[in-house]
Amino acid sequence: MIAPFVKVQRDDFDLQAEVDRMTEGRHDIGAVVTFSGLCRDEGGALGALELEHYPGMAEAEITRIATLAIERFELLGLTAIHRYGKIAPGENIVLVIAAASHRQPAFDGANFLMDFLKTSAPFWKKEHAKDGKEGDWVSAKDADDAARGKWADNG
Repeated sequence: MIAPFVKVQRDDFDLQAEVDRMTEGRHDIGAVVTFSGLCRDEGGALGALELEHYPGMAEAEITRIATLAIERFELLGLTAIHRYGKIAPGENIVLVIAAASHRQPAFDGANFLMDFLKTSAPFWKKEHAKDGKEGDWVSAKDADDAARGKWADNG
């Protein structure tokens, strides 16, 4: 079984470079699905989103979830990169790349990993308003828990 590539970093990532890293010289991959999550401006009110994480634990939990995805969907590659620090609207927050022999396992693997990242990885988000006011910590959403629930037999 392949090991997932997991990074938690302050710096931005290059989606195409990460796809190339995963697929270079590979002829067994028939599908690559990418998901890039961006910071929204929340109707023009958000100046930045601050993400904090629990170092070491965040990487371990993402690796645990990614390993489940690889096993469950027979993935041939899986990358998860999550940023932390202050992120401005329009900037990247998270990248998931899933590779498989066929498209459905790649889609399912990426979706599975994102659903669990939203609910299980130890990250905290705080909004900073465009007018300079410090906002509140963002609470978990019921919709995220419901999305995770469709994968009930894993995690």
